[in-house]
Amino acid sequence: MTRRLHLIPLSSLLAAGLLAGLSCARNPVTGKNELSLVSESQEIAMGKESAAQVQQSIGFYDDPAVQAYVSEIGLRMAKASERPNLPWEFHVVNDASVNAFALPGGFIYVTRGLMTSINDEAELATVVGHEIGHVTNRHSVQQISKAQVAQLGLGVGSILSKDVAGVAGLASQGLGVLFLKYSRDAENQADAAGFRYALNQNYDVREMASVFQTLERVSAAGGGGKLPEWLATHPNPGTRIQNTQARLDTLHKDLSNSVINRDQYLAKIKNMTYGEDPRQGFFEGTTFYHPDLRFQLMFPADWKTQNGADAVVAGSPQQDAVIQLSLAGKTPPQQAAQQFLSQQGIKAGNTSTASVNGLPAASGYFSAETEQGSVQGLVTFLSYNGNTYSLLGYTPAGKLDTYDNTFRQTINSFSQLRNQAALGVQPARVELVKLPKEMTLEQFNSQYPSSIPIAELAIINELESPGTAIPAGRTVKRVVGGRGGASSSP
Repeated sequence: MTRRLHLIPLSSLLAAGLLAGLSCARNPVTGKNELSLVSESQEIAMGKESAAQVQQSIGFYDDPAVQAYVSEIGLRMAKASERPNLPWEFHVVNDASVNAFALPGGFIYVTRGLMTSINDEAELATVVGHEIGHVTNRHSVQQISKAQVAQLGLGVGSILSKDVAGVAGLASQGLGVLFLKYSRDAENQADAAGFRYALNQNYDVREMASVFQTLERVSAAGGGGKLPEWLATHPNPGTRIQNTQARLDTLHKDLSNSVINRDQYLAKIKNMTYGEDPRQGFFEGTTFYHPDLRFQLMFPADWKTQNGADAVVAGSPQQDAVIQLSLAGKTPPQQAAQQFLSQQGIKAGNTSTASVNGLPAASGYFSAETEQGSVQGLVTFLSYNGNTYSLLGYTPAGKLDTYDNTFRQTINSFSQLRNQAALGVQPARVELVKLPKEMTLEQFNSQYPSSIPIAELAIINELESPGTAIPAGRTVKRVVGGRGGASSSP
């Protein structure tokens, strides 16, 4: 769990005259006129707003050298694109998922999970170029415009506040609003643009196919992280590698002297955090520990749990009840509870200011009428170490008696984390080994053991299988440390 994300409703983003009339705008890349309800200045404003949310909720990877490296690559391509004057920004976000995404107006992000899964600068350039292509083609603006037109046609309006909608599961799903799913045509346009932008900077665009192969393998293996994986946000028609090869086949340029920069790239990701960072919270059985925020919470047995980007959530086995823990800013508990319970659409029940394990708290039962029916629940706000936390349990109306004790037991289990092992846990990290002689990955893993399965090790080193031979002198990634992981010494 990181910090809570506050998303602006689409209707608010498109307010203040954006819907005065339907209009078209020229696609800067294709030159075609396309539906657009959003001007460039509004596009930039939307991007800046969401960019602030990304930084607050996910956070950037804490390595200025890595950030500067990615930014320099991205800015070179962006400044040579069809929209050089946008306020381009490029960042690495601190998440284990393998993904990259673009916000309107030129705000581009890659996850550290992607950084540790690819192997050279040319690959990174094609990924970043792809995301630049979404911005230069104004794909997010097109999606938003189409969605708003559809909303207008149906006469749909926002009738619930975002907090009430969140209780009913009607609000935007966390960071999902930042990961618009694009059409096959849009993806092809972004692939073509990324290929061209990387090529113009003399990168070896043959590496683009390797990226897609790695992304497919990661997706098939099932990744970690709080954000979606690449293939969850970038529709894959199964022809992207073939399309890349087709572009290569018609390319009239000698790539023998083009830039790959494998060793330079790997040096940048040396010691980078790999996989989930337990410092941001982890589960052991039903107990959730957060070492950095120094608290723990026990969830019900057999409930499905997830440590998300903006909340820790648990769902009942019957899928008819939810418990959610999130940060709620600095507002004192009693004031936060009053604000929650006084929202339009919420009817407050019995309230209490009883403490939770000695921590100042305020609680209240509530009911809410939503488009998906009536819900009932219990919310508690408590203050700990300078933060206010929201603990929320809700279920369809009529079932609160079934889950009341469960909600209260979970909420009352919130306490200071004193377990020294949990407090001291550290994430796994990437280590590099330059092979003294030729060996297979199996032989490598025997001599330089990793804390991840060998099949996963093969993926992040772009090797077909554990039996694949690796030539002498090649730099190979291994993963060390983490919760019970391998040590850094072979």
